[in-house]
Amino acid sequence: MIIDHLSNAKKYFSLNPRFEKAFGFLLSNDLSRLEERKYEIDGAEVYATFMVRQGLAPEAAKHEAHDRYIDIQVCVGGKEGFGWSHRPDCKNVKVAYNPEKDIIFYADKPDTYVEIKAGQFAVFFPEDAHAPLVGSGEVKKVVVKVLAN
Repeated sequence: MIIDHLSNAKKYFSLNPRFEKAFGFLLSNDLSRLEERKYEIDGAEVYATFMVRQGLAPEAAKHEAHDRYIDIQVCVGGKEGFGWSHRPDCKNVKVAYNPEKDIIFYADKPDTYVEIKAGQFAVFFPEDAHAPLVGSGEVKKVVVKVLAN
């Protein structure tokens, strides 16, 4: 997991050959003016979804992970908390892996919580289990999905 400010995005381009395109989208658009929908960046390899959701109590947030994609989750408005666990430590599967949606849900509680605000991002790799949308109030966010390999 990485947490940083979008102004430092270039530091992470070398971590994945698709990160430059992913962060390029984030840096070249006024994220506050995006419509709530999916945005194609590079076909199935890199795409983004803008959404507006209500924050959840920590126990209501779904603890999830992905096999094929890395998540770059950017806070556009409000504050968003995330639960986090090292995925290999998660032992209690709540909903089995769905290969079409590239998602698995765990019943395990996150080990730690972090919070980001507008202009900041969190990167979750396949080894990171994460519970998004923790907090209160409205959260505006962009989730960029980046093919991991």
